[in-house]
Amino acid sequence: MTQDIRILMCAPDHYDVDYVINPWMEGNIHKSSQERAVEQWEKLYHIIKEYAIVDLVTPQKGVPDMVFTANAGLVLGDNVVLSRFYHPERQGEEPFFKQWFEENGFNVYELPKDLPFEGAGDALFDREGRWLWAGYGFRSELDSHPYLAKWLDTEVLSLRLIDNRFYHLDTCFCPLTDGYLLYYPSAFDSYSNGLIEMRVPEEKRIIVEEADAVNFACNTVNINDVVIMNKITPDLEQRITEKGFKVIQTPLTEFLKAGGAAKCLTLRVTEPILDDVHANVTVTSRVIKMEGHLLDSGLMNRALDVVVKEGGSFKVINFDLGVERQSPSTAEVRISAPSVQVMEDIISLLIDLGAVSTPEKESDANLETVIKAGVSPDDFYVTTIYPTEVRINGYWERVTKQRMDGAIVIEEHQEGVTATCKLLRDLEVGEKVVVGVDGIRTVRSPKSREQRNQPQEFSFMSGGVSSERRVELLVEQIAWEMRHIRDQGGKVAVVAGPVVIHTGGSEHLSRLIRNGYVQCLLGGNAIAVHDMEQSMMGTSLGVDMRKGIPVRGGHRHHLKVINAVRRAGSIAEAVNQGLITKGIMYECVKNNIPFCLAGSIRDDGPLPDTYMDLIKAQEEYSRLLKGTDMILMLSSMLHSIGVGNMTPAGVKMVCVDINPAVVTKLSDRGSVESVGIVTDVGLFLSLLLQQLDKLTSRYELAIS
Repeated sequence: MTQDIRILMCAPDHYDVDYVINPWMEGNIHKSSQERAVEQWEKLYHIIKEYAIVDLVTPQKGVPDMVFTANAGLVLGDNVVLSRFYHPERQGEEPFFKQWFEENGFNVYELPKDLPFEGAGDALFDREGRWLWAGYGFRSELDSHPYLAKWLDTEVLSLRLIDNRFYHLDTCFCPLTDGYLLYYPSAFDSYSNGLIEMRVPEEKRIIVEEADAVNFACNTVNINDVVIMNKITPDLEQRITEKGFKVIQTPLTEFLKAGGAAKCLTLRVTEPILDDVHANVTVTSRVIKMEGHLLDSGLMNRALDVVVKEGGSFKVINFDLGVERQSPSTAEVRISAPSVQVMEDIISLLIDLGAVSTPEKESDANLETVIKAGVSPDDFYVTTIYPTEVRINGYWERVTKQRMDGAIVIEEHQEGVTATCKLLRDLEVGEKVVVGVDGIRTVRSPKSREQRNQPQEFSFMSGGVSSERRVELLVEQIAWEMRHIRDQGGKVAVVAGPVVIHTGGSEHLSRLIRNGYVQCLLGGNAIAVHDMEQSMMGTSLGVDMRKGIPVRGGHRHHLKVINAVRRAGSIAEAVNQGLITKGIMYECVKNNIPFCLAGSIRDDGPLPDTYMDLIKAQEEYSRLLKGTDMILMLSSMLHSIGVGNMTPAGVKMVCVDINPAVVTKLSDRGSVESVGIVTDVGLFLSLLLQQLDKLTSRYELAIS
């Protein structure tokens, strides 16, 4: 027996599965055998007594989980941080554990009542005493960790749990003597796994596979070189013994029904203090403000979901609900994160939702100088599609040339300050770039409650992907919007792939151009080649477009077309010389509609008009997109993604493809003014023309 190690246990006199507060309890209500539970607990008790002193706390009626003493609190030296249980079912245990600690000479620290922390179930000391691993995500809050660091004067490393089967840290993580670690990596997020790997050398890490993890192999009592646990596989037993440990297995199946095993049934109350270890915690917090129709728009839920999903924690410290139907709401929320980097990731996403720092916490944006052309300083702020403002010298400046995935360059001159969005490749030495997330906000213009709830016959549809709603209804809305844009002198851009030709959509898109509904065309080499192949030879990829069958030698047709256009010198010259007499490219030339063809490594020829310099193609795309009101993306995933990245919020976007995955990818930009339609692109264009013809007929009837 090791005289200086004491462990607290509680007999299972009143143990049973009386409720469900974790996945293991589901289906096990009152299905635990009291006789077997006592037998298994007694065996564990006597095994531990061979290696340590066991203290007992008196079991109490009405709190069946009191047997799991690991959750009583967290002990270091003479100090204990009492647990604040997350679930009401266990909160009744707190006064009994508090009484035991006080009667045994411990200084008891108590967390705020609304701050959950579940003791040594979620906080485990490195067995060298160098730091405290603290879990959060299900039962304990991240905001409890600074209290642990302060009260116990120790370094705290925060680990986020992401698998609800492993709701406490000690169910999937067990520090062992001499710096070894027994753990199940899949229970943690990537940040936490990175932290574990940084602190624990590979040769000291014993990884547990799922088959052992679900038998609570990590829920182990470690006393010097002895590990006491529920049943494990021979492979894991061998890997543990090879590290110099003695493995003792004892069945604890009755307690697994409640989500616990050996470690859960014990609390080590003799944790030594090291004089050279002092308080340190990486948890960081900041307060953000949100305004708008936070509840009925779902914005508040989205923001809080972002915080949790990205590994943070939150507390709503002020919420002012709008008292009238049209009144906006405001909220102040304190965000906590396990590190500065995680915090910046969270704040970046919240900025996209319109969140800003509270006025008293507002600060100017941080700037760093470009020292190498085309290379931004580290940690630069990555722009989004939303209108953005940057705080410089106490004033908010609107960023110009807004687009996705750029950097913000700040220039100060006699006329004032300018903030411009620039691509990384365009950055010049000496320019000042915004870094971090301070002093940045996006400008969102949420619709009023009435605008959101009132159906409008010709309002643009809400964002999302539509395969179940009637395509005809969506096409009618798009047609009305295109007619309105044309009549107001606006601009519609079309991004199209060769599928438009293959599905018989060429004549429809040609009519749209001829009738003034399209102001620019963007695509690749292929759409132009196959459009002109159809014009000159009646085929597309060698398939007769009228009969739908391959023609002899048709596989050479596209190359013959490319050769003919190259001989003419350009697509425009091929039209002028009478080589091209119909189709999309013909209508573009005849109606002075600008187009840009961006090439790729697979292109044959290519056509003389095709940009094979990628950067020049991007620049031309960007130039043609300026002032666009609507973009039709027609079965061209890569070109459409590129266009989406160049386009600021506020531009209506319609993504059409037969593949739902492509539509989802293209329409998932966070903009309420984009929609995806899963259908054949040729059918879509045919329906669109029909609806436009109907609108024209109504207009002519109205003025006659």
